[in-house]
Amino acid sequence: MPAKASIEVRDLVVRYGAVAAVRGVSFEVGAGEHVTLLGPSGCGKTTTLRAIAGLEHPTSGEIRIGGDVVYSGAARVHVTPERRGLSMVFQSYAIWPHMSVFDNVAYGLRVRKLPSGEVAERVRWALDLVQMGALAARSAAQLSGGQQQRVALARAFVFSPAVLLFDEPLSNLDAKLRAEMRIEIKELQRRLGITSVYVTHDLEEALAISDRIVVMRDGVIEQVGSPAEIYDRPRSTFVADFVGSANLIRGRRRPDLEQEGLVVLETPGGLLVHGSAYGRHPGAEPLFSVRTVHVRLTRERPAAGARNVWPARIRRRVFQGDFTQYQLDWDGRTLVVRSASGDPFAEDDEVYLAVEPRHCVLLEDEPLRGGPSPPG
Repeated sequence: MPAKASIEVRDLVVRYGAVAAVRGVSFEVGAGEHVTLLGPSGCGKTTTLRAIAGLEHPTSGEIRIGGDVVYSGAARVHVTPERRGLSMVFQSYAIWPHMSVFDNVAYGLRVRKLPSGEVAERVRWALDLVQMGALAARSAAQLSGGQQQRVALARAFVFSPAVLLFDEPLSNLDAKLRAEMRIEIKELQRRLGITSVYVTHDLEEALAISDRIVVMRDGVIEQVGSPAEIYDRPRSTFVADFVGSANLIRGRRRPDLEQEGLVVLETPGGLLVHGSAYGRHPGAEPLFSVRTVHVRLTRERPAAGARNVWPARIRRRVFQGDFTQYQLDWDGRTLVVRSASGDPFAEDDEVYLAVEPRHCVLLEDEPLRGGPSPPG
């Protein structure tokens, strides 16, 4: 079985000339934990991963793997990639087409001069884990994209690395195969219990496979938490918007109406919205995030006295298979709702919308940001 090692990243800074691609990033990955770096192109997630791998030389900060310092700007330590005890799965797979499946997976073991019997045993074990044992003798040139990805996975963990790094490994696959491979990677990570860091810009991918998610933007960390925490309790407008679809409701705070630990905002149109602070303090311009899937639509007004119930009108309806997306006229603005109801509403229907206060999440004030955007 592969070894396990924790990862610690402290105050990591990576510069390309005058541009800072990573600006003081700090996080930890527990032994056996699967953490995903999530963010848009240019947020610094791949640069951070490559710094952990030793493929980038940071400007400052510290990286530890299994408690050992592999990079320290202050101590002038930079351990080479091959001595860090890790393996990496790339977006391009990097499969050698002139070799068989077996030889692709065995290559790293042979370079390490392991006995041929041990090589054969490890390769068979690795290929069986990724359901490729029956294709060991096949030429790599004859493999589909999904099969190539499985071979790349087997080759990455066959020599029992302490850490496994993934750099957007599924981005070249079609949507259906991507969804299947997400499940396989999560199951493989659970069975091996190996420490892993995964980079993606795909929200569904991050939610499906992660123990924790690190959301990045412009070279800094916006939020760290479990998939449920990131989705249900975003801290900023960026996280609310990037991690799923959300409505942002701004208003004037009404502390005179607040009770039971709820925050109350009065919208510009005079409607009262009750929400949950989750330990956060309302800023100068308080703002609620409301996920589009957490808004319920009804034809009849819900029970009297219920909070966060308002009339609205369906402006537009778009059928999208698993759900229907509605644009509503509400409080002088447009509100978006995604509903899986089997009883669809028609455009121009008068409806009631309702949302529980726990799903109206108070966001933190946005920090001021400056300087040029990082390149990657």
